[in-house]
Amino acid sequence: MDLDVVNMFVLAGSTLAIPILAFLASFLLWPAALIHVYYWYWRRRLGLQVDYSECGKYKFCYSHRGKPGGAKPTILMLHGFSAHKDMWLSVVKFLPKQQHLVCVDMPGHGGTTRTGAEDYCIEGQVNRIHQFVKSLHLSRRPFHLVGTSMGGCVAGVYAARHPSHLSGLTLVCPAGLEYPNESPFVSRLRELEKTQNTQDIPLIPSTPEEMEEMLRLCSFVRFKIPQQILQGLVDVRVPHNDFYREVFMEIVGEKSRHALQENMHLITSPLQVIWGKQDQVVDVSGAGVLQEAVSGCQVDLLDNCGHSVVMERPRKTAQLIVDFLSARHTNGSAKKHS
Repeated sequence: MDLDVVNMFVLAGSTLAIPILAFLASFLLWPAALIHVYYWYWRRRLGLQVDYSECGKYKFCYSHRGKPGGAKPTILMLHGFSAHKDMWLSVVKFLPKQQHLVCVDMPGHGGTTRTGAEDYCIEGQVNRIHQFVKSLHLSRRPFHLVGTSMGGCVAGVYAARHPSHLSGLTLVCPAGLEYPNESPFVSRLRELEKTQNTQDIPLIPSTPEEMEEMLRLCSFVRFKIPQQILQGLVDVRVPHNDFYREVFMEIVGEKSRHALQENMHLITSPLQVIWGKQDQVVDVSGAGVLQEAVSGCQVDLLDNCGHSVVMERPRKTAQLIVDFLSARHTNGSAKKHS
């Protein structure tokens, strides 16, 4: 083989080795950094921009895509406890590119300002989301509100407080109800309450083993996650665990525990409920509670799916939301022409 060709292969191999080694080093030594890169990559790929909205000293962090004012309403998405706006990426992937989407970090989560307990109870979060909606002028036209788990409770109470702002509402396995059947998670909480133990809350892991246990609790699908990634997920969360405990104690406290139950009779927006049949965090029997309380409520129950509907069935979730919006749009057009 010609010496120049040999040199070329050596050079090419050396060039490729540098990023490969850098990746391996990051994976083994700094898995948390890789997780941040992963979210950054998918936001860029899906065309999402990150921005901030300032309301006095309070700052909201949010991602968005598309422009308001099209034929379909804006969709505002509220994530669950201890998550962040990027949890919606897997659903956004399957939503129409021309749809105006806004995913906000809930109070104290992600890049949104941390204050105190008054903003972390459900009523406080509703007030902050209302502030965010006003700051972006989202309510100039009725928008569609989507929330999951804690965010589902906040979305439901928001709908009760500000019905004129919404064209529709999607609640994905929402918290805040009185569930006819008790979930394994709620049973575990009752045990912790008896001992006043706030350190072993299953949704606040501190080790890779606890993270794996939390994922098993939240998901029916058994994801095979490498130890390094589990460690990275823990490394990202641990610095915020005291904050998560503060929020958790607020949302399970007397003022907030049944906030959706106490306000669901005031929901007048078209309502869609999506729930995983194998939810171990908040029992699927809650879907019947909402269906009975809210006239015309549409319920979609997903087989072989747990609490993490957004992660386990993103394509199906997106399709259900799109179909619900389309049906509302079709019905609205028919009424105008009748």
